[in-house]
Amino acid sequence: MLKLDLHASGRHFLQVPGPSPVPDRILRAISLPTIDHRGPEFAALGRQLLADLRTLFNTQHPVIIYPASGTGAWEAALSNTLSPGDQVLMYETGHFAALWARMAQRLGLITQILHWQGDDPLLPAAPGWRHGISAPLIEEQLRTDPQHRIKAVCVVHNETSTGVTSDIAAVRRALDAAKHPALLMVDTVSGLASIDYRHDEWGVDVSISSSQKGLMLPPGISFNALSPRSLAASKTARLPRSYWSWDEMLEINQSGYFPYTPATNLLYGLAESLDMLREEGLQAVFARHRRWAEAVRRAITSWGLPIQCADPALYSPVSTGVVLPAGIDADAVRATIHQRFDLSLGMGLGKVKGRVFRIGHLGYSNDLTVIAALSACEMGLSLAGIELSGSGVASALQYFAAHPGPHAALA
Repeated sequence: MLKLDLHASGRHFLQVPGPSPVPDRILRAISLPTIDHRGPEFAALGRQLLADLRTLFNTQHPVIIYPASGTGAWEAALSNTLSPGDQVLMYETGHFAALWARMAQRLGLITQILHWQGDDPLLPAAPGWRHGISAPLIEEQLRTDPQHRIKAVCVVHNETSTGVTSDIAAVRRALDAAKHPALLMVDTVSGLASIDYRHDEWGVDVSISSSQKGLMLPPGISFNALSPRSLAASKTARLPRSYWSWDEMLEINQSGYFPYTPATNLLYGLAESLDMLREEGLQAVFARHRRWAEAVRRAITSWGLPIQCADPALYSPVSTGVVLPAGIDADAVRATIHQRFDLSLGMGLGKVKGRVFRIGHLGYSNDLTVIAALSACEMGLSLAGIELSGSGVASALQYFAAHPGPHAALA
């Protein structure tokens, strides 16, 4: 058996922007004996999950579950609605938006990639990776397409590589203002169950998400939430698909089953996750994410370091990128923190590798796990020789003291 190099005592602190820590309740649910995925007990589980997911996505329309990562759900969204040579408009807000665009190109789609216009001396290699989606820029581009050759607009709701949350309702308004029929596809892999998300109200045609972020599950299952327009498009789409095909899934999902072997034990965990979210209440879930994020940002500001997201109105409640001074290797700092304090932080991805590290503050966390993460960061930054303006830990503690969470009412 492979022996992992684990620390001898205490729990590892997993403060990356996903996978997020898995609650013991979910771990226990996943550990239950596997049942027959063609038996009556599984059918009841499947029907309940598919109904509960519609509530989570805020939709009246079908949600599909795949035994796959979010990358698979990206491909399912594209392959079920588009044909070879179709044009898609994609907005690059960070590493994951760029990866989705690369996938579209490899599938034989013609991609037009928009990004923030301007220079940024802080991160000159990736100026657009500090900003959110510009809805006016999307509208402007769609108005140059009177023949409606663009068949889909693809955007990322919460870009974990940058700590930026974009306004999806504004994107829908841009499509409507341009009177353009393109489908709207949204990656909400890290937004779902962490940030308010409204599939139907925002006019999203395909929403993409997965298990390992706000749902607090291990990686391994992902989702497509659909609209009537996307279902209509799937009738004529000609990109090859088999495993990802919606039609077979939707037909057999009516009885609670799947056309191929599902991730049964992860579905047990999903049922437990949805119960936990329902018990807490989604508005309370969203509020604690916002509160943790504010404490983290106050800490970073006290250190005198820049936050990667340049627009305070778009700060992510899920993750925050910390930009280190030029000449300091952010990955080396992360490695020191991991070795010395058993804390995992997110690395800078793609164009910002080595310039930033990312603090995840989502899912199954609490005030003390956030403070522990900030303490390890503060010590690691000092060990790297970075002169800090003040104590970020003290600032976060002061914020938590002045803004108690809902649990304080139980005292």
